[in-house]
Amino acid sequence: MIGAIMISALAAGIGLYYAQVYAYYEPIEANSPLAEIRMTTYSGTTEDILAENYEGVTSDSSPIRYRACFDTPLSLAMMTETFEVYEEAAPLVAPKWFDCFDAQQIGSDLEIGHAVAFMGEENVIYGVDRVVAVYPDGSAFAWHQINECGVVLFDGDPLPETCPEPPKAPESQN
Repeated sequence: MIGAIMISALAAGIGLYYAQVYAYYEPIEANSPLAEIRMTTYSGTTEDILAENYEGVTSDSSPIRYRACFDTPLSLAMMTETFEVYEEAAPLVAPKWFDCFDAQQIGSDLEIGHAVAFMGEENVIYGVDRVVAVYPDGSAFAWHQINECGVVLFDGDPLPETCPEPPKAPESQN
């Protein structure tokens, strides 16, 4: 009886690990619209930027599972003069098998100024921003991060007046 319980617990643990680390992630093809990298200018418009050697993953199970690694030929000096800097960047950990994205290293480099984070697209999904971190050598990383409006909305609190109106939920067809 104890052996059956232990085997069941082990199988459930393996299944849960697989589901969290592998099952829900899907690679993003380089020619997919999800692979297009846009950045927000200081005037508030978004512009496509050149992105080479793109690798990305995402998941339908959560809007914040998007991660991407790429290179850009744009200079960091030009980018800081053109695009909106993202002050509260906090890269989220990627699955270990997606080894081009090291959230701890990116976060550390952002803190000490070895990389600069930019607003990719605000509310790329309502309440979630796409953040892009760029290094002086052109290597770059992107991820989704919950913004202030998303935190309030997901907590179930009333939205402040500074937040745009959330999209209406589709009506069920029962």
